[in-house]
Amino acid sequence: MRFTPLSLLGAYEVSLDRREDARGFFARIFCEQEFEQAGLNTRWVQMNMSHSNAKGTVRGMHFQHEPASEVKLVRCLHGEVWDAIVDLRLGSDSYGQYCAVNLKAVTGNAIYIPKGFAHGFQTLTADAELQYFHSAAYAPDHEGGINPFDSDLGIDWPMPAKSVSDRDRGLPGLADVSAL
Repeated sequence: MRFTPLSLLGAYEVSLDRREDARGFFARIFCEQEFEQAGLNTRWVQMNMSHSNAKGTVRGMHFQHEPASEVKLVRCLHGEVWDAIVDLRLGSDSYGQYCAVNLKAVTGNAIYIPKGFAHGFQTLTADAELQYFHSAAYAPDHEGGINPFDSDLGIDWPMPAKSVSDRDRGLPGLADVSAL
């Protein structure tokens, strides 16, 4: 695996070292030793997946407040998504800034999201599926979010949003969310 630092401190794109032959390929998607050597979380307590039917679907920007704050490792299992994260860490030099990575099932790359970040994505293909590894169990009393279209975030989504939940559209803006 290769861990490429993103523009927001602590976030990484995780790329696979594929062993390929005429049959296809084999790749390790997680190795405790390699994650530990990179100084990353190695304990995953919950794994989830999402499926989005339509190209252009936007989900996010979601996070968990303490004490349920979590590290995430997100990978696209089918299709392609534009995955975005926003730094919400109190005192961070990049507070309120975002970065994004194209996650593609065909490459198997992933995004490593540290605690203190909001996460969301837009599907670039129909029938996109994501797999999430979480360092903490989901805690509904500690969930939070930011409106993905808040002008203070300035997220430049790659295409017009085709499908967005009423819940996500109704989330507060960055100015109304306390730092993590």
